[in-house]
Amino acid sequence: MSEDKLPIAYRFRGYLPVVVDVETGGFNSETDALLELAAVIITMDDNGLLVPGGRFFYNVDPFPGANIEQSSLEFTGIDPTNPLRMAVPESKALTEVFKAIRTELKHTGCNRAIMVAHNSSFDHGFVNKAAMRSEIKRNPFHPFSTFDTVGLCGLAYGQTVLARACAAAGIAFSSEEAHSAEYDCDKTAEIFCAIANRWRKLEGKRHKLPETDYKP
Repeated sequence: MSEDKLPIAYRFRGYLPVVVDVETGGFNSETDALLELAAVIITMDDNGLLVPGGRFFYNVDPFPGANIEQSSLEFTGIDPTNPLRMAVPESKALTEVFKAIRTELKHTGCNRAIMVAHNSSFDHGFVNKAAMRSEIKRNPFHPFSTFDTVGLCGLAYGQTVLARACAAAGIAFSSEEAHSAEYDCDKTAEIFCAIANRWRKLEGKRHKLPETDYKP
């Protein structure tokens, strides 16, 4: 193992998992507003287990001309006009999250971030489109590859709905707090770590490897 790389750099072939959740004004990343952005950077503890690391959350101002469907607001409970949201432009939210990810990439020796999300194509599309609108050139995420926890939860627990998968995994889940980007991101990070750590332990037993044995 290279001295300038931490063990997590070998866990996913040089990719750093970063969990993301967004709340939006609709389903079309081309036209609909990004209203909330949350991210959790995944780290590795001294025992080689994945754990949630740095957390970021932003209420986001709709970009000029953005479409917002009333049905989406009723579903999420977001009021974009509420001054108490202390919303920031999507360019500021993305710039700060991307900066933190690049710092972690340098610290760990990982080559690139890979987005982890529940129905990841949705979140990935909105983040990439917002980055393009903001003319942010240094997007740390892989341009098309993701880890989708829908599939992972289906494989591990036979459940694809986040709340039901958390219940199957023994992770507390509050339906009252759900559909907030911050809360859903935290729960997605928890279940991603639970699945990855469970698989690692099973593989260690199958191959009779030490728990900390990682190979590039």
